[in-house]
Amino acid sequence: MKCFEAHEKFSSCCEKQTCRYWINFNTSQNCTLLASKSGPMTLQEIGDIFGVTRMRICQQEKRIIQKMENLMSKKID
Repeated sequence: MKCFEAHEKFSSCCEKQTCRYWINFNTSQNCTLLASKSGPMTLQEIGDIFGVTRMRICQQEKRIIQKMENLMSKKID
């Protein structure tokens, strides 16, 4: 069983701050993987999780979409 599955099963917060998936957000047991399982979120909700503005999340989203489009166009060529 992976650690995030155990935290979800037992409804316990993760304390391992060195984990690459750790966030300071108790609602999701401090785990980005568990936060992502809650379904579609608004940019504001995502910003609240990471402690940044909605606009910053929007900027990151655009950057990621552009990178994905670039990768797809390279695979097609």
